[in-house]
Amino acid sequence: MRRKLVAGNWKMHGLRAHMAEIEAIAAAAAAHPQVDVLLCVPATLIALAAEVADNLPIGAQDVHENDLGAHTGCVSAPMLLEAGAKVVIVGHSERRADQHETSHDAWAKAAAARRHGLGVILCCGETEAEHDAGRAERIVQSQIEKSLPDGAAPDWLTIAYEPRWAIGTGKTPTLEEIASMHAILRAKLRGMIGAAANDMRILYGGSVTGSNAASILALEDVDGALVGGASLTAAKFVPIIEAAAHIA
Repeated sequence: MRRKLVAGNWKMHGLRAHMAEIEAIAAAAAAHPQVDVLLCVPATLIALAAEVADNLPIGAQDVHENDLGAHTGCVSAPMLLEAGAKVVIVGHSERRADQHETSHDAWAKAAAARRHGLGVILCCGETEAEHDAGRAERIVQSQIEKSLPDGAAPDWLTIAYEPRWAIGTGKTPTLEEIASMHAILRAKLRGMIGAAANDMRILYGGSVTGSNAASILALEDVDGALVGGASLTAAKFVPIIEAAAHIA
């Protein structure tokens, strides 16, 4: 039985003044031990968040593929570990769109994180144009083929399916579409890593809220959620944790 994982992604939000929200989220996570909860914060907050919420794993939102070097503005896996991060997101759609990152970049970053013992959330997802053209399945399968790191295993790797057109827009695929894509991803993983795919968690991300979380998380092959805007406050994030706990 795969444990549900509710992961928050604060993106470029959060200052020291917001530590009370992290403390409240950590308290909710402790109150629902049947669910795994994770919070990925800006690099500037990782150390402070890890100190404030010692029972809540803190993650990063990106990592450089190299351990050190002349890479102005970048952060390496050893730096993230020293700051207190346990997990890192790679291949997020906003990185692909805004920083023009490729699936090969995601593969290299995941490999770097793995070398240093960081867990990885590997993202995939299609654009609205690709979705409307009926190319979603092909696009997502190609992203997994090109970005899945060597030695991929469920004890350190999680997949997140995020239809790009649903992120922060309030739009959400139908439950049938979500279930179908997660089943496609599961089948693709089985073809690549065999039976280990049965234990690998696949999260859904894209305008997840307290009101729709229960129906999404109840779907077969949906093992949790990667939550953006709704993870910024305990008031919005905790209901998603509670929905996952009710299903677990």
